[in-house]
Amino acid sequence: MAHAHYHALPHEGGHEGHHDLEELRKFGFWIFLITDCILFATLFATFLVVHENTAGGPGPKELFEMPGVIAETFILLTSSFTSGLAVLAMNAGSRKGLLGWLVVTILLGACFIAMEVTEFAKLAHEGHTIHSSAFLSGFFTLVGTHGLHVSLGICWITALIIQLSRHGITPVTQRKVHITSLYWHFLDAVWIFVFTFVYLMGVM
Repeated sequence: MAHAHYHALPHEGGHEGHHDLEELRKFGFWIFLITDCILFATLFATFLVVHENTAGGPGPKELFEMPGVIAETFILLTSSFTSGLAVLAMNAGSRKGLLGWLVVTILLGACFIAMEVTEFAKLAHEGHTIHSSAFLSGFFTLVGTHGLHVSLGICWITALIIQLSRHGITPVTQRKVHITSLYWHFLDAVWIFVFTFVYLMGVM
C-alpha cells in the first residue's frame, strides 16, 4: 500500500506543476495585453496631438471614405461574435462547431485586413503617404499597428485550428481558445476607439 502511495506522489506533483504552468501562461498573456493597452494608448494620444497638422494637404473629410470604414467595422464586430460562438461550441464539447466558427472568424478577419490594405494602397496611390504630413503619419501608424495585430491574430487562430485538429479539446487547447478569443475581443474594442476617434471625429 505504501509502495502504491509512493508512486502516486510524483504523479500528483506533476499534475500540480502542469496546473501552475497553465496559470503562469495565463498571467503572461495578461501582462502582454496590458503592454498592448499602453502601446495603443500612446498611439491614440500621439494621433490626437497631430491630427490637425495636415501640412496644407487634405484632411480626414477629404480622405476618408466612410461607407468602406463602416463595412470594415461591421465585419470585425461580426468576427468578434463568431469568436464568441466558437467558445460556446467548445464549452458544449463540439470540436466540429469550434473549428467551424474559428474558420469563419479567420475569414472575416482576412476580409477586414484586405479592405484596410486596399484603403492604404488607394491613399498611397493618390500621393497621401505616411511621409505627407503629421496627420497621415499618426493615422498610418495607429491604424496600421491595429491591422498588424489583427494579422497576428489570424495566424494565431490558424495555428490553434491545426492543434485542435490534431489533439482535440484538451485543457491546454481550451486555455488557448479562451486566450485567443479574449485577444480578438480586445482588438475589436481597440477598433471601436479607432472608428470613433480617428474616422468619425475626423469627418465631423
